[in-house]
Amino acid sequence: MIELLARMHDDLPALQIALPLLAAAVCLVVRWSRVAWAIASVVAWNSFASAVVIVLQVRQQGVISYAEGGWRAPWGIELRIDLLNSLVLLVVTAICAIVITASLRSLDQEVWREHHHKFFALYLLCMTGLAGMTVTGDAFNIFVFLEISSLSSYALIAQGTTRRALTSAIQYLLMGTIGGTFILLGIGMIYMVTGTLNLADMAVQLGEVGPNRTVLVALACIGIGTAIKLAVFPLHIWLPNAYTYAPAIVTAFLAATSTKVAYYVLVRFVFTVFGAELAFEALRLDAVLMPLAIAAMFAGSFVAIFQDDIKRMLAYSSVAQIGYMVLGLSLVSVSGLTGGLVHLFNHALMKCALFLVMAAVLLRTGGVRIGDMAGLGRRMPWTMAAFVVAGLSLIGVPLTVGFVSKWYLVMGALEAGLWPVAVLILLSSLLALIYIWRVVEVAYFREPPEDADEVGEAPLSMLIPTWVLAGATVFFGIFTSLSAGTAAAAARALLGVAR
Repeated sequence: MIELLARMHDDLPALQIALPLLAAAVCLVVRWSRVAWAIASVVAWNSFASAVVIVLQVRQQGVISYAEGGWRAPWGIELRIDLLNSLVLLVVTAICAIVITASLRSLDQEVWREHHHKFFALYLLCMTGLAGMTVTGDAFNIFVFLEISSLSSYALIAQGTTRRALTSAIQYLLMGTIGGTFILLGIGMIYMVTGTLNLADMAVQLGEVGPNRTVLVALACIGIGTAIKLAVFPLHIWLPNAYTYAPAIVTAFLAATSTKVAYYVLVRFVFTVFGAELAFEALRLDAVLMPLAIAAMFAGSFVAIFQDDIKRMLAYSSVAQIGYMVLGLSLVSVSGLTGGLVHLFNHALMKCALFLVMAAVLLRTGGVRIGDMAGLGRRMPWTMAAFVVAGLSLIGVPLTVGFVSKWYLVMGALEAGLWPVAVLILLSSLLALIYIWRVVEVAYFREPPEDADEVGEAPLSMLIPTWVLAGATVFFGIFTSLSAGTAAAAARALLGVAR
């Protein structure tokens, strides 16, 4: 028994992929909604618990290397987990577990009951792809898991109640296919040069080859492909419609996970495989990414201010927040990269909380437009209080996670002598204050229409997960050792800087 437990402990990286994949097949066979939900919930929470153990193990013992089938790297497929992807894995599994817990009441309103088992199967498949991209040490498997998560995402978005959900899914499919093609081309070119698909071995081989034309084109292809998946401005055109017309619970899930894993893939290839010197000196990737990041910070926020649909407002807000993450990468410093990586963690918490609030509002009022929010501060006090807390974090108020991210980004900009960039970070945060205040003002200071239906508080099954996330935006804004501490250590490792 002890040997079995020890073996399971050693197999935790592989179980992050195997369990949700097998559970997805079971959910497809089991046609009862509640049973499928129970299976998905157990698997999601088990994956989160395993991710916590993996994070602690990596922090104590260093990199985890798991050889699939017993074939050692680079000959076999390796699952390789370090500080960087252990943090991303923790984010993905935590969001998957929390969202699935809150999903049942929302799904009853937005998805036909007889399709629930298919929904949970797709959800677990998407979770499989996201976790697989995070833990694999093989470049081609990144593409395979990317396609698994993408195809299931398209289907999840298409579950929306309007025709626009289907057209949004098709638009995402077209853009995602282009992005995946660029990534596959880039991986193929690297394989042609190095003769290996193992990420660690690729890095060694590319260090010997140097920045020839094929390598630079490969980096450009992977950069474009991941930028599409990440929704980097102006390649973000698929994101607003996808987030707006998908079922509310799907939006909360995807907004907190898919773009975060795409950001991880970009960071992994740029810093681990190609190296900062090749990416930022030979190709001058920073000269491309920094202007696009700053443009995203302002364009996304400006458009968000004028949106009437709050899901669409938060979608454009995500474009701006992705700009902060990309800006951190482009600063090529420990502080800047720490800011980008910790914002990956922080943005997942606050944006998932905000979209779960919208799911609860949609459940009770039937709409998520600004006018639907009138008087909700009194009619749904706990729900709207969670919106305020997560909104303050999005703005970057001290003692919230948003402040931690922007503090590191401002420090990175000042260390690089880019004080105008530091000023722009602060100014763009003020734009977030405007669109968050629009919702707060209507919810707390405007009376509901006289003919408005009676509205009750959100059900506890949705309220508790929402407040777990809203509370986490404050907790990790005060106690930063796990989030910012791990991100800083990962940034130093990626840049080869000693403590």
